Amino acid sequence: MPQPEGRELELIRGRREELRRCYLRPAAQRPPTTVRGIHHLALICKDTEETIRFYQEFLGFPLVELVENRDYAGSSHFFFDIGNHNLLGFFDFPGHDHPPFTETIGGVQHLAISISAEQFDAAKNKLEQVGMDYLGPDRGAADSMYFRDPNGIGLELCREDLGVFNGVPLLD
Repeated sequence: MPQPEGRELELIRGRREELRRCYLRPAAQRPPTTVRGIHHLALICKDTEETIRFYQEFLGFPLVELVENRDYAGSSHFFFDIGNHNLLGFFDFPGHDHPPFTETIGGVQHLAISISAEQFDAAKNKLEQVGMDYLGPDRGAADSMYFRDPNGIGLELCREDLGVFNGVPLLD
């Protein structure tokens, strides 16, 4: 997809600044959040076992539950521990058509997961050992690597603490 240039890019950047001025409040002026956090992110997979092998065996996210989904007989609903009481969930719906992944409105562009520098280096080595394609950390985001899971879901492993973006703390 071609990136915007010239006047179009100027207009986009100007609009972003208008939105920042209108809605972005200094930390001391922000109201407290009304939620406790994300219970789980629920994504669809095409193959339960392949997804378990990738997330548990390759990435090291422990599988913590595997059950039939409450409202679809024969389906699987399973969860991985991704730290700090956060769960990554998947559904497998037998019989459903699963078209190839595409970035679209309402879709997941990528899931960014905070890891330590040591875990980052180990993951990079693992990706290289198995010949898995990834982008970064050489593409301007020195603390991130981007790749896709077996379902086409974009993943980012980043060496930033939770609540920090580009080295700037966004949360207290």
